[in-house]
Amino acid sequence: MERTLIIGTRGSELALWQANFVKDSLAKVNINVELKIIKTQGDRILNLSFDKLEGKGFFTKELEEELLAGTIDIAVHSHKDLPTENPPGLIIAAVSEREDPSELLLILKDCVDVKQKLSVKYGATVGTSSNRRKAQLLAYRPDLEIEDLRGNVPTRINKLREEKYDAIMLAKAGVSRLGIDLSEFHVEELTPNEIVPAPAQGVLAIQIRESDTELFEALQVLHHPDVAEELAVERTVLKLFGGGCHLPLGCYCRKEDGLFQVFTSKAEAGDEFPDRLFLEAPQTEGLSAKVVAAFNPDRKIIKSVFISREVSDQSYFKRALAKHHVQIDARSLIRTVPVITKLDSYILKHIDWIFFSSKNAVEYFFQLNPLLPKDVKFGVMGAGSEEMLRRKGHFADFTGLGNDSADVAEEFAKVANGTQVLFPGAEDSLKSIQKGLSADTKVIDLAVYETVLEDDVEGTGAEVLVFTSPSNVDAYFADNLLDPYQKVIAIGKSTGKKFDEMGVKYTLPFSPDEVGLAEAVFGL
Repeated sequence: MERTLIIGTRGSELALWQANFVKDSLAKVNINVELKIIKTQGDRILNLSFDKLEGKGFFTKELEEELLAGTIDIAVHSHKDLPTENPPGLIIAAVSEREDPSELLLILKDCVDVKQKLSVKYGATVGTSSNRRKAQLLAYRPDLEIEDLRGNVPTRINKLREEKYDAIMLAKAGVSRLGIDLSEFHVEELTPNEIVPAPAQGVLAIQIRESDTELFEALQVLHHPDVAEELAVERTVLKLFGGGCHLPLGCYCRKEDGLFQVFTSKAEAGDEFPDRLFLEAPQTEGLSAKVVAAFNPDRKIIKSVFISREVSDQSYFKRALAKHHVQIDARSLIRTVPVITKLDSYILKHIDWIFFSSKNAVEYFFQLNPLLPKDVKFGVMGAGSEEMLRRKGHFADFTGLGNDSADVAEEFAKVANGTQVLFPGAEDSLKSIQKGLSADTKVIDLAVYETVLEDDVEGTGAEVLVFTSPSNVDAYFADNLLDPYQKVIAIGKSTGKKFDEMGVKYTLPFSPDEVGLAEAVFGL
C-alpha cells in the first residue's frame, strides 16, 4: 500500500499505546502510518459517571465521525468501548489478540486486611465508575463503599496514591500494556470467573470505512479470527440486552478443551445483587440467545434448595438465592472431629509447602497452633479453602480452581515438584493431589480430623439437592431415596463419582465454591 494511513486515536497514554501498537505492526508489513489525536465526549466530561452520560459511544463517536468524513483512515478502539452496532459505512476490519481480561484491585497497603475477602479492610472506599464492577464487588463485600472514579489509568492510580480512596479497580490489560509499577500497592488479581469482565475486555478493535477494501485486505495480518468468534458471543449478549457502558453486565467467552465456556453476570443496577450464569457448548451458534433466555424475568426459577452444609446469612450463595425468594434447607449430614490435639514441631521444620484440600483441613490444622517455617508457602483447593486460610491470616501462594483434582494436581506439581509438602487433611483423604506429584517430592500426610456420618438423616422435599462431599452423599442416601422431580448438583468430581455409581444424573458447577453453586442453581 503506497499511501500513508492516518490512525485516529484518543490522547490518553493507553490509547496512544494502542494506536502505536497498530502503527508498529503495520510498519512490519511496510505500511506507513501517522497518528491524529481526537478528543471524545468521554475525555471532556470527567465529572459524571458513565450512567449519567447521555447516548452511547462516549469514547468512540468522534473517531467514527472523522472516519466517515475521510479525515482519518483507521480508528483504534478498546473494543469494549464500542457500541454493538457500527454506524452505516463503517466496519471492524480486525481484532487483536486478547490481553488477560482479569481485573486488578489495587489497595493502599495500610488498608489491607488479609482476613477479609479480596483483602481490603471492612467498610473500605473503593473507586470505580463501572456499574458492572460495583454490582459484583458488592455481591462479594456488601460492606464496601463504592465511589465514582474517572480519568485515564495513570490519573486513577494517582488518585489512589493521594489516598482519595482505600482501593480502586482497574482492568489488568491497561496496566499491563503501560507497564506500570504497582509495587507500592497491595494487588489482588481477580480472574474472569471471579469478576466477569465487560464484553470484549482486553481486545483492540481496528475500525475502517466499509468501502476501503484495499485497507481491509491489508489489515488481515492483524486479525485474530478465534478471538472474533468469542467476542461475537459476548457482544451479541450485550446487544440482545440492549446495553451500553452503564449496564451492569459482564460477559466472557473462551474456548477450553474444544468447548466454548460463557460466564455472565447481570444486574439491573449497580447496587443490585447480580445473577450469575455459566454455560458451555461445542459451538457458538445460538449460544448468546441461550444466555439471554436464562435471564428472562418470566422464566420459572427453582423455589427450594437443600444443601449439605451450614450457610451463613451473609454467604454469597444464600444472598444469591434470597434475591429470588428461594427457600434453603441447609444442614450438614456429617460431623468432623479432631484426630490429634498436639503437633510435633519437627514435622514442620523443613516443610516448603502446606497444601489444604478443604476448609476443615485449614481449621483443624491451625487449632494445633503450628510453629510455621519462615518461608513456608501455602496451597489450597478451591475458593472456600482460600477464604478460610485468609481468616487465619495467611495468603495462598497457589489456588487450585475447578472441579477436577487431577487438573489441580498437575498445576500444583509445576510449582511443588522436588520440594517437601505437608498435607493436613481428613483421615480418609483420597490423596488426589499427592498422586500427581513427582517421585522426588517428599509428601507428608497429616490426618488432623476424621469424618463421622450422622444417623437417621431426614429427607427433603426441595426441588434441588446440593451435595458438598462424598460423605454427605453416603449419609443422605443411607436413609433416603431421590424423588423423580428432584435435581442434583454435586460439588467436585469425587462427589459426582458417587452419583455416577448410583446412576443418578447431576450438574457439576464450573467452580466448587458459592459462586459456582449460585450459577448452577440459576442455570437449572
